[in-house]
Amino acid sequence: MLPHAPEELTGAKLRRLGEGIGKVVYASDHWVVKRERSPSAIVALIVLWRILRRLERLLPGDAGLRLLEKPSRQIRFLRVLMQASMAVLPKTVWFPTHIRQAWTLYHRRTVRGERLAQTRLAGTSLIPEGVAFPPTRVKVGGWPGWLTVSEATERVEATLDRKLAALARTGNFGELEQWLERFLDLRQSGWRLGLFSMDAHLKNFGIIGDRIVLLDTGGLTNRWREIENRLVFEEVVTQPHIQLGLGPLLAGRPEIANRFDARWKAIVNRTFVRRLWPGE
Repeated sequence: MLPHAPEELTGAKLRRLGEGIGKVVYASDHWVVKRERSPSAIVALIVLWRILRRLERLLPGDAGLRLLEKPSRQIRFLRVLMQASMAVLPKTVWFPTHIRQAWTLYHRRTVRGERLAQTRLAGTSLIPEGVAFPPTRVKVGGWPGWLTVSEATERVEATLDRKLAALARTGNFGELEQWLERFLDLRQSGWRLGLFSMDAHLKNFGIIGDRIVLLDTGGLTNRWREIENRLVFEEVVTQPHIQLGLGPLLAGRPEIANRFDARWKAIVNRTFVRRLWPGE
């Protein structure tokens, strides 16, 4: 443990960097701290997300898709309204069985994923480096204006999806293909440690220097039955690059898309993963 927090965290107001279902992230130039959402806020977001998924087709253009892919101030406002309504409406209205199941699954995966990361990934290059220090009050942009934190992690330069998009815009497809190969190498490194990410989408990985790191450990599992079920699905996907959101980036480079799909299909299957799994 450090004797005190890095000066970057206390010297200036931290910028709101992003958010997920369970946390909001704030950052300095090199460090990231997190604010955990309350259970009611998480449930409100789950309910809101399901409503928006249903309304997506009714909203003009790609407005619904933009709201879902990049949370905005409108989403935050709607979440606050949803959370407030939950306080006055009967629980049977806003917490039916399917919402309860979604909350239970999210909570279980979050707790298990964090535990697995602490026991198996700490000290490896597969996740951002973390530091601990005595509880320290820091200023943050937006509500609530300040936080008390006792740990921070390395800030990534960009998420993997944004890195690939930037390379595609500049026509640097050779480097783009190198990063895709590093992504596949990272996944195999996790399998060798007995870990499998159920949320292996490109937004869930970040870039630090020349390495890719896992950002959200909530989807990690070491349970082979869950992994096998996921791999059964993966084995019938004919174009993995489309599933990962790479379709628009590689639309004009079908040879790269085909090479990536072939590489993905060769390793993301039950036979190959089992071969790398420890003890097998």
